[in-house]
Amino acid sequence: MAKLKDQNINQDALSKAAYSLFDFTKKEKSFLIVLCILVSIAGFITQYTYAAMWFGFSLAAYSAIGNDSIQTIGTFIASNQRRKWYWLWLFMGGIFVATAIYSWVTYGGDVSYQRLYVKGLDKAPEEFVFLQLAAPIVLMVMTRLRMPVSTTFLLLNVFTYKAGTIGGVVQKSLIGYVLAFVIAIVVWYVLEKFVTSYLKGKTKNYWYILQWITSGALWSLWLMQDAANIAVFLPRVLNIYEFIAYAGFIFFGMGFLFYFKGDRIQGIVNEKTQVTDVRAATIVDFVYCILLFYFKMYSKMPMSTTWVFIGLLGGREIAIAMAKSKKLKKRKARLVRAYLMARNDMVKAAIGLLVSLILALIINEGVRNEIIDMIF
Repeated sequence: MAKLKDQNINQDALSKAAYSLFDFTKKEKSFLIVLCILVSIAGFITQYTYAAMWFGFSLAAYSAIGNDSIQTIGTFIASNQRRKWYWLWLFMGGIFVATAIYSWVTYGGDVSYQRLYVKGLDKAPEEFVFLQLAAPIVLMVMTRLRMPVSTTFLLLNVFTYKAGTIGGVVQKSLIGYVLAFVIAIVVWYVLEKFVTSYLKGKTKNYWYILQWITSGALWSLWLMQDAANIAVFLPRVLNIYEFIAYAGFIFFGMGFLFYFKGDRIQGIVNEKTQVTDVRAATIVDFVYCILLFYFKMYSKMPMSTTWVFIGLLGGREIAIAMAKSKKLKKRKARLVRAYLMARNDMVKAAIGLLVSLILALIINEGVRNEIIDMIF
């Protein structure tokens, strides 16, 4: 009887899994068709280096804008849902163009703020393999599943030819997560009582001005860190025509992001406490802005801004849970909810790191040899 019962349980589990898979394929039919087309194009175009370069860049730009940039403009979208999407787009798009032009002019054709000049990433790809073009497609799938994956890991690691560079990126990102997590707990625990009482009532107009300024500064700082994730497919020095193609594609791609109000990945931001309030969103953006500015000055080594972001939101949720609930039972329930949120975000980000490391090992012989030498 026990064996029969176990068999029935296993059959039920398999039936549920099969139904979930069928339901997913049914709901995402159009998306899956697009994926098949993109994978086919990637397989065919790999041998044509110049075409593969722009195809990879296009996929990277679309997937990075859809996933990573939501960290910086996610709270901006969440707290400005009543405003016309094209005003938000033109504002943030204009900041992108200005930030890109500054880097291109200042650094002699480089749009990455010299993030691609570190050892291991300084060589532009002279040829491509299929998995390098497939990396942004994988990122698109993870974005569709609402996973806050680091584009720094998933896109840069497949081009890195030194294992030490990957280690440096991971180390800086871990420091960023821990620092953001701790700072968020301290800041929001101290401010929570003030914020709770002050956020009541009608929002003053100056808060909207402050939030647009803070969000704009944050977006610019994010670009200084993460433009490298998109530009890694391109030559390290862009001529005027290549720069126009680079800036134009991303500018109009941002239009789609704002039109669809952040799409699926926006849910990571919307589920957090009070981020739709412009005042709370301004505080989140301001703290994140300071952290990114610090890490920009810290070193030129690329880092995962995603990890900084989820550390910031995770620490904030825990601080709010500790400060809001006076009763022990309520506090415990809130802390469990905050912990589960932070853990889920971190697990999803860690999955992205694992996928990127596997791809880097498969693609790059230099990385494989370095790791083999370290082990043996």
